[in-house]
Amino acid sequence: MSTRTFRITVRGVFDGLSSDQRAELLARAAEHDVLRAAFTPDGHLSYDVAARPAFTFRFLDSGEEEEDILEASERAEAAAKAWLAERGLGYKNLRSQAEDLSQAPLGKRQRRAAAQKPA
Repeated sequence: MSTRTFRITVRGVFDGLSSDQRAELLARAAEHDVLRAAFTPDGHLSYDVAARPAFTFRFLDSGEEEEDILEASERAEAAAKAWLAERGLGYKNLRSQAEDLSQAPLGKRQRRAAAQKPA
C-alpha cells in the first residue's frame, strides 16, 4: 500500500487580543508572512494582523488509507489550538480543509510528462 500525502489548512480569526499580544504578533509578522507560507509537518502559521485578524496554519501529514485524512485534519486542528493556547491567544471560527494529493488533478506540465512516457 502506498503512502498518501495530505495538505491541511486550518483557518481562524484571532479574538480578544490584548494590545501586548497584538504588538507581539506585529513584531513577529515577517516570519509569518503569507509569501513564506509552506505546508510542513509541524504547521506553518501565516497572518497579517495589520490588515485583518485572520490567520492560516498549513500542515503536511500522511496516511495509508483515504479515511486517514480525517484523523490528519483532527491532528492539525489540535496542533493549531495548542499553539494558540500556549501563547494565550484567543480565536474563533476555526475550520479546516484537507486535500489528499493522490487525488489532486494533474497540472498541465504533469499531464504532458505523463503523456510522453512510454506505456
